[in-house]
Amino acid sequence: MDAQLGSLLEWFDLKDERRTGWELRKVRSPESVADHSWGTAALCLLYAEEAQVDRQKAVTMALIHDLGEARTGDIPTRAEDGRQTTSGPEKEAAERSAVTDLVGPFEEGELLPLWEEYEARDTETAHFVKDMDLIENCLQALKYETQSRYDETEPNEHFSAFDNLDEFFATAAPRLQTELGENLFEQIKTAYEREIGRPCQI
Repeated sequence: MDAQLGSLLEWFDLKDERRTGWELRKVRSPESVADHSWGTAALCLLYAEEAQVDRQKAVTMALIHDLGEARTGDIPTRAEDGRQTTSGPEKEAAERSAVTDLVGPFEEGELLPLWEEYEARDTETAHFVKDMDLIENCLQALKYETQSRYDETEPNEHFSAFDNLDEFFATAAPRLQTELGENLFEQIKTAYEREIGRPCQI
């Protein structure tokens, strides 16, 4: 139980780990990684049937897809050249080690393979869950934009190449792999463009 309790406390660190991309954009009271994981899981719950994937598997995968960030912290994907601070392989290796440790005390044989399936992106379920991860980010950007949760006029060295929250759409667009994801993306982007009064930079 001591090992499980220690692991649980680390799992719960996700509730305090703020999403770095929003913090760099100086969004007020930004979501946590746990908030984002819940949002992704909720999208999987709602759209799994339409995507023709197993709902329980997709929701479980969504809930643990960023579990490693409880230990590594959130390393955001950047669209602008030269802004990525950690390479993809380095990030995956660090998160794999963390997830292996965090699920280990529960002797749970399903979770680590599900996380690995998500990272490999070679199944329909993994493609769907990743698209919902990207769509969640775009929905959150739309929400922050409609709520005016940051000062768009304030100079920001981290977002010099993008206006408003365009970078979050720019990082999502080229990575979508399903027709459902692309359709949802276009709907959200259209609403976002109405809000900012111009085409989105992607």
